[in-house]
Amino acid sequence: MSVETAGATAGVVAPAVSAASTLGDPARTAGNPAHTPRNSTNAPSDPAHAPRNSANVPSCPADAAAGPAGATRPTEATAIGHRAVGDAVAQQDWAALAHELDEHGSALTGQLLSPDECRSLTELYGHDELFRTTVNMARLRFGSGEYRYFTHDLPDVVRDLREALYPRLLPIARDWAARLGRPAPWPETLDEWITMCHAAGQSRSAQILLRYGPGDWNALHRDLFGDMYFPLQVVIGLDVPGVDYTGGEFLMIEQRPRAQSRGSTMTLPQGHGLIFTTRDRPVASSRGWSAGPMRHGVSTVRSGRRHTLGLVFHDAT
Repeated sequence: MSVETAGATAGVVAPAVSAASTLGDPARTAGNPAHTPRNSTNAPSDPAHAPRNSANVPSCPADAAAGPAGATRPTEATAIGHRAVGDAVAQQDWAALAHELDEHGSALTGQLLSPDECRSLTELYGHDELFRTTVNMARLRFGSGEYRYFTHDLPDVVRDLREALYPRLLPIARDWAARLGRPAPWPETLDEWITMCHAAGQSRSAQILLRYGPGDWNALHRDLFGDMYFPLQVVIGLDVPGVDYTGGEFLMIEQRPRAQSRGSTMTLPQGHGLIFTTRDRPVASSRGWSAGPMRHGVSTVRSGRRHTLGLVFHDAT
């Protein structure tokens, strides 16, 4: 997925985030490359760290349903999602998922989308009017492949997934904030939280559809766009690994204090979601809780084509 790139190769990890960091940590806007918002004028000059919504990224002038005048949104864009995805989200074992997140900073859900819903989403990729921005990762030197940001006029299934997942993730987010001694500004509803993001200047949709082909990969990064962020996000596999593509494992690197970084990989089954930390997770230590910084990326796709849906619970600048 996109964003705060940690280097041009998947082995580079930025300095650890202090346990004393908060959601309003001034270091994130004070020239620290590991915490520079995407559109900050202090963004580092190294292209490998280029903010994804910088002036180098082609974008639509308005974050609305773009496209030629009179263009009609495809039927699939509003039709998919007839099945109640909220039921699929509710049926997950959330106690077990919360435990996995505590232990590893990530947790694989059961099936959230049917194969037909996954195929319908991948077919939306070619409909320009659904997206506000298309990003070529190779051109910005933080990987290879392409992804597109949806406009705020989201397909029903994408909107429904976010609205169903947010209240399930909220207690985990608040618990993590309490352990780390951080503020927990997230209100009860996603709409209220997004309104707060907009008031802080983060008003562009951050939901993305990603596409990787042979040789494509994504450097380690974090999906941070500014000071307003939700600490958990979800990526959903839309293709069948081993059939539609090979390689392309989801990567996570955890930076441990006074120790070597620890890496993990995950293959995303079609229709399943991986919940993972946006920035860090609470780690027990001899002095209580400290923040374990984490980044994510994608290993090289060996063959075929890999699509994923990225669900972020805050907006971009």
